[in-house]
Amino acid sequence: MTEMTYREALKAGIREEMLHDERVFLLGEDIGRNWGGAFKVTKGLAEEFGDERVRDTPISENTIVGAAIGAAITGLRPIAEIMFGDLISLAMDQVCNQAAKMRFMFGGQTSVPVVVRSVFGGGKNIASHHSQSLEAWFMHTPGLKIAVPAFASDAKGLIKTAIRDPNPVMFFEHKLVYDKKEEVPDEEYTIPFGEAKIRKEGADVTVWGTWFMLHKALDVAEELTKEGISVEVIDPRTLVPLDKKTLLESVKKTGRLVLVTEETKTGATTAEIAAIVQEEAFDWLDAPIKRVNAPDTPVPFSPPLEDYFIPNHKRIAEAIREIV
Repeated sequence: MTEMTYREALKAGIREEMLHDERVFLLGEDIGRNWGGAFKVTKGLAEEFGDERVRDTPISENTIVGAAIGAAITGLRPIAEIMFGDLISLAMDQVCNQAAKMRFMFGGQTSVPVVVRSVFGGGKNIASHHSQSLEAWFMHTPGLKIAVPAFASDAKGLIKTAIRDPNPVMFFEHKLVYDKKEEVPDEEYTIPFGEAKIRKEGADVTVWGTWFMLHKALDVAEELTKEGISVEVIDPRTLVPLDKKTLLESVKKTGRLVLVTEETKTGATTAEIAAIVQEEAFDWLDAPIKRVNAPDTPVPFSPPLEDYFIPNHKRIAEAIREIV
């Protein structure tokens, strides 16, 4: 095991796949020699693999994803980086009407093995066009797989699985987890999609969350042990496919559920998870399901307002106490 940051582990997984398969290449804005990506995930890869396999592109998200789709259906394994997740909106037709639908529309005669990497979330005071969490948009699009790793070892294992998948994968990261460290296995490994991980065992309440909110939930869970509250924390790791089995078994054990993400509340992934539990585990619930999300407003630029906007430890703890 080697201790790595999330950023280092993600880069290691990409590098391994580039060494393993010459069809794998990267394209995106500022990912090459001069910059190494907005969050430095691809730093050094252009020097190692050359400009043909680490391609700096014009500032055109629609073009980046469209070119990646074309490359994928003709036999390559592109990884398209979109600098901020908010800007995937500029390529929504390519993602949701082309990549997601081709295998279905052509009766399985083609596949689209493309990975679209991007970053969501606030906490950097970079305002409404660079701070949203929009993963629910893509969860609503049949044909896309969605990975949401929150820990370094998962980032490495899931990116390798994503690159090898014959289907389009949206691989979403969070700005505030890049520097978080964890021990990562030295040997090669992959992590299957659709397998959640219980980050902390508990008996009184289940907390399901994503990305940086998971780290907050784990902090809260440790604090609440002092009050005699036993919290189970589930990391979904992928939203599509979704591991319902682990979630439902946990809810049946604890009888209570708190859902925590950084999305604005209306139409968030938390709404879908709440509906699944309501439909399939209602008889085991001992209290209403609680959702902890951001308010339904654009992400503020002002640091104090952004701090208020993003769910914090206090709000997560209050939601748990209310139903325990």
